Amino acid sequence: MVFKVIGDSHPGSHYLGYVKYHPDLKGDRRLFGQTYRQNSVVSKSFGILADRPECYVYSDTLGCVITGIPREDVAVHYSCRKALVAIHEEPAAVADSQTGKDLLAIAEWITANGAQGLLGVTGSFLVGCFNERSDIDLVCYGPDGYRAAQELFQQTDLVRPYGGDDLTRLYIRRAKYMEGSSFDALIKQERRKLQGLTTVAGAHINCEPIRSDHDKTFARISSKEIGEISLLAKITDHAEGLTTPAVYGIKVRTILNSTIDEPDSFARRITHVRSYLGAYTGAFRSGDTVHLSGKLVHTQDGDRSGFGIELTPWAVSSSYVAALAG
Repeated sequence: MVFKVIGDSHPGSHYLGYVKYHPDLKGDRRLFGQTYRQNSVVSKSFGILADRPECYVYSDTLGCVITGIPREDVAVHYSCRKALVAIHEEPAAVADSQTGKDLLAIAEWITANGAQGLLGVTGSFLVGCFNERSDIDLVCYGPDGYRAAQELFQQTDLVRPYGGDDLTRLYIRRAKYMEGSSFDALIKQERRKLQGLTTVAGAHINCEPIRSDHDKTFARISSKEIGEISLLAKITDHAEGLTTPAVYGIKVRTILNSTIDEPDSFARRITHVRSYLGAYTGAFRSGDTVHLSGKLVHTQDGDRSGFGIELTPWAVSSSYVAALAG
């Protein structure tokens, strides 16, 4: 199986993450000489790994049981940076694909502009199971990588922004994960991200900003799950929300629903929302009102402690969402 690694804080025994590609005769990908299926729903990893209990592990950082791969079982560690360099140096591997041609043009721009090592490619082009329906999934690292990615997405001969009828396509793409979001609010949220369409194949392309290698923001954090909660909140600080893992400062306005007793007693003490997946990275700005539905957790960071909302969807019974409320 191919795992997508989550976050940068891992126990000594496992690398935390979820199953991205797994053997399945009903799949449409080819890997290691057999048919594989792509998984885009994080919580489905529990079912895929039902006969591998050693892949269930408690994360002190997240405060719950998630999936991961025992370190001794890792056969290959894919490097997003190295994969993009390899594609540029050996273009034949992707040149027969229309989307691959777009990726080659992007890799050439990255090299010509001295940004190698600041960006990488993930997803199907990373592991070599792309097909005609594949997107281009990029990642960028640290502030310098973010600036390079911003410049890349301004090159309209390589990436065109979503507009016109394509906005409906983008809405449908995201709304299945964020049910209840209005068209205008969801598009406003999505326009803040690094994404668009490639100029040759018209494929979706996005770039997820990752924290720099030396960023230790989450190194000492531990969490304890308390329950689930839904609320309206105002974003008070988005400075740490522009990269994955993303953290936004919040001030609770209204508690809507909760599995815990007397949730209003927590309201003024809930100070942040956090996501280890890229879906909400860069999506919000200070002053926004957002609808949040996730886990209520108590977090400890050295001598500091507080309550927050965890959006990383390690649950099979609920969908965790964050959406602009207006």
